[in-house]
Amino acid sequence: QVQLVESGGGLVQAGGSLRLSCAASGSITSFTYMGWYRQAPGKQRELVAEINRGGSTNYANSVKGRFTISRDNAKITVYLQMNSLKPEGTAVYYCNMVGGGFGRSYWGRGTQVTVSS
Repeated sequence: QVQLVESGGGLVQAGGSLRLSCAASGSITSFTYMGWYRQAPGKQRELVAEINRGGSTNYANSVKGRFTISRDNAKITVYLQMNSLKPEGTAVYYCNMVGGGFGRSYWGRGTQVTVSS
């Protein structure tokens, strides 16, 4: 069994910063892929940022230059530093990890980020 637990969400004013963390625990200790997604009310879940085991990253165009994804393999944790937040960034943010022998995908329960204007 694998559990992903996100933390670091909250309410912030536009232009502010937040740092999200997602820690994995359980039977799998190595993940090839880690990513952050978000889902705003009435919208589909979308990719925010992703990072592979080697450290290569990819970002949604809407967050490039403002968000930074990083990972600590020893702690089995992925981070998302979010700067210059905008009201349209209000959403539930979910972390996703892929790993194990069968390459299964795991999701956290999400953390709410609210950006006030």
